[in-house]
Amino acid sequence: MDQIKKWVTDPTFSRIFWAVTGLAIVFVVGRVLQGVVIRNVSDSVARYRARKFVTFAGYLTGIVVLVTVFSSRVAGLTVALGVAGAGVALALQEVVASLAGWFAISFGNFYSPGDRVQVGSVRGDVIDIGVLRTTIMELGQWVDGDLYNDRIVRIANSYVFREPVSNYSADFPFLWDEITLPVRYGSDWKFAKTMLVGVADEVCRDFARASMAAWKDAVAKYRLEDANVEPMVTLVANDNWLAFTIRYVVDYRKRRSVKDALFTRILEEVDRANGRLRLASATFELVNFPGVDVSFDGVRGTVEPRYVP
Repeated sequence: MDQIKKWVTDPTFSRIFWAVTGLAIVFVVGRVLQGVVIRNVSDSVARYRARKFVTFAGYLTGIVVLVTVFSSRVAGLTVALGVAGAGVALALQEVVASLAGWFAISFGNFYSPGDRVQVGSVRGDVIDIGVLRTTIMELGQWVDGDLYNDRIVRIANSYVFREPVSNYSADFPFLWDEITLPVRYGSDWKFAKTMLVGVADEVCRDFARASMAAWKDAVAKYRLEDANVEPMVTLVANDNWLAFTIRYVVDYRKRRSVKDALFTRILEEVDRANGRLRLASATFELVNFPGVDVSFDGVRGTVEPRYVP
């Protein structure tokens, strides 16, 4: 009994007790608030930000509780904490670099949750930014096009200091994309160009209008030249066919569906052209090839096929 009284009256035991109690209260309140956010906030973006705010507020409150409880001993531990901190920083330099990367991501406008990025060789949508790691829903790899492959990749935040970071959706959430259509020589190329301009304008008109304001903001923010966001068609005549290239602006999330819509409309117009427009392909025509006699001597007899042009 005397030993128990000694522990209870010991200042160190009292501080540990109140520190544990305070941290437990912070943890319980944080879990309750996160449950309230999940039940009452329907918008996914707002819910994500609210949960992150509750989490960081909980961490900050826990640090305040610890500093408040042990404030009388902090001054005496300054030198020891400095030496220990140097050793920890050396041993956990990757963790420290990831923490610094988190600060850079949070305040340096590298990317935000929901952005489509490429960090090193990983390309996908950012679904979470933690203190040490960024979580990305990956695109591509064995799946063609800008589609999820259902693989979640976690990248250390320190990678932002070592690898290029490409953001597909920051400042200008559109992409320039293009498709090439090969047309045979002898087709009505004027009709083909007019048709392609009309199809491109029909499918991509809304994206061009929506992107104008975003591009003006980007030009005002960065040293950029004013670019043409309207769909355009260019022609190149090569040795094999007439190559028409359609260049257009599209929402970065709809590149595959817009390309499908463009090809669908083009094929419909080609069918309506009644022969005025013929698509080319990498085939070979033998013109005026002379006749050739070929003989094969086999075990069972002689075969003498004759080629007739």
